[in-house]
Amino acid sequence: MSFTTRPTVMGTHGMVTSSHYLASEAGNYILRKGGNAADAGAAMWFVLTVTKPDLAGVAGEAPILMYISDEEKVIAVNGQGPAPKAATIDWFKARGYDAIPEDGFLAATVPSAFDAWIILLEEYGSMSLAEVIEPAIRIAADGYPIQGSMVRSINRRADKFRNEWSTSAEIYLPGGEVPKVGQIVRNPAWARTFQTIAEEEHRERRWGRISGLEAARDYFYLGPIAEAIVDFTHTFKCHDCYGQEHYALIEQEDFADYRATIEEPIKVNYKGFDVWKCNTWTQGAVLLQQLNLLEGFNLQSMGHNSADYLHIWVECAKLAYADRETYYGDPEFEDIPLHWLLSKDYANERRKLIDQNNSNLDFRPGGMEPYRMEETQRLGTFEGDTVHLEVIDSTGNMLSATPSGAWIPTSPVVPGLGFPIGTRAQQFNLTEGHPNSLKPGKRPRSTLTPSLVTQEGKPYMVFGTPGGDGQDQWTLQFFLNHIEFGMEIQLALDKPTIHTEHFPNSFWPHRVAPNTIHIEPPIGEDVIEALRKKGHKIILDQPWSHGRCLAIRYDPETGVIYGGASPRSNDSYVIGF
Repeated sequence: MSFTTRPTVMGTHGMVTSSHYLASEAGNYILRKGGNAADAGAAMWFVLTVTKPDLAGVAGEAPILMYISDEEKVIAVNGQGPAPKAATIDWFKARGYDAIPEDGFLAATVPSAFDAWIILLEEYGSMSLAEVIEPAIRIAADGYPIQGSMVRSINRRADKFRNEWSTSAEIYLPGGEVPKVGQIVRNPAWARTFQTIAEEEHRERRWGRISGLEAARDYFYLGPIAEAIVDFTHTFKCHDCYGQEHYALIEQEDFADYRATIEEPIKVNYKGFDVWKCNTWTQGAVLLQQLNLLEGFNLQSMGHNSADYLHIWVECAKLAYADRETYYGDPEFEDIPLHWLLSKDYANERRKLIDQNNSNLDFRPGGMEPYRMEETQRLGTFEGDTVHLEVIDSTGNMLSATPSGAWIPTSPVVPGLGFPIGTRAQQFNLTEGHPNSLKPGKRPRSTLTPSLVTQEGKPYMVFGTPGGDGQDQWTLQFFLNHIEFGMEIQLALDKPTIHTEHFPNSFWPHRVAPNTIHIEPPIGEDVIEALRKKGHKIILDQPWSHGRCLAIRYDPETGVIYGGASPRSNDSYVIGF
């Protein structure tokens, strides 16, 4: 038996995994109280916004996939908020912006994650909001021991907190100092905010569970929460990475007009497995395109993480990401040729472009002439990150979500609320006519991309990771480790990965590093040298540095649930019973 960093956890009644062990415990607690996958997922998300505020916040985003066992169907929750009505390309160009900044107030989209979880609870949950939010309120009020990754994040922005963002310093610089690992950190404003929301729900719940949830939603989007956000962001000027300072473009009308939606996800079949993703308001289709390309190669014969295998894998990734950059955007605003992009015939034609012995230096979107991109420097002051969570309950309901945004390093905490607004609009393109170009009311093409797998209509697996553009690269390798190379869940998560930056980064300043492969040890020097001979530019990263992938698998024949969590962050954890 191969060594794994952690055991694959097995259970029969339920399994949860998330980017923080306290969130996983909250999800486990909800399942043990009789809640289902929707209830447990919401509980974990609320806790993550308290314990991982540098990676996700309640004013951020939350794309969610869920398999509904009694209906044998998969749904997607579109939890990506749109640009404010005042946000236009002309507005930014007139003020000298060549891209939307990574920080400040100008990159705010309408907060969407809260409504995404509300609509999921309305349609598929069984508990009240007060029940699922109770663990997060308790942790925010009583405090929790802060972990090392959070300390490092605060330390990088400590001067900003001290000198400009006093509301953030009040919470995250207790006594004016960066907290030490293990120090108890509290967020009483967050606890008060959501205790008030829970009380609002309770008052209206006498008219029914849905009435209570709608009252909570209205309190956020039509009432005091939206009012506090707009008041603060229109009276406090915030500096951004360009050295400019502005009020926010977002208005209360933007909040009032917003609704998260439940929609059809997209999928491809890979060797008998249906792999589901959210639509092109995320980058999720890029994993499906990669699968279609890879399906035409005998990966097993090449050998796991051999030079031939990694070469083919990265050349397929380069083709798929060229299409992502060229064609993906909000399908409510743009005519996305998704049927073409996800067709097997298209993949068969694109596969012919791959030279099995040499890397290609060009940027090659389908239907266009190839061209070269120049390498650009990494200039960003903050690289946004994300959390991930998954649930499978005893009935086979499966949930996968990749919440993110509204990070404390990029925007100040709103007074009295305990959380900041987001900066997801930085992922818009400011080129007129591009499918991902900025338009009022349009959603940016997000990197957030949960994954769900069924087999012959039955539940099979959920998986995902934080990590921006790397998400659909690292998770794809996990999936292939399991499906192609027969690895059990934890071993498949533990194996080293690679990724490429042969395309514009989705985050400001949209860096490009053509023909690069980032390699995570212990992929050996003999493999690295063979890849160099094929023409790849190799960057050797630190061990255990690529993503924080999580996965849960369900066996419908036995009812056994298998869960795993990457050890890469030290904070992720899986719990089952």
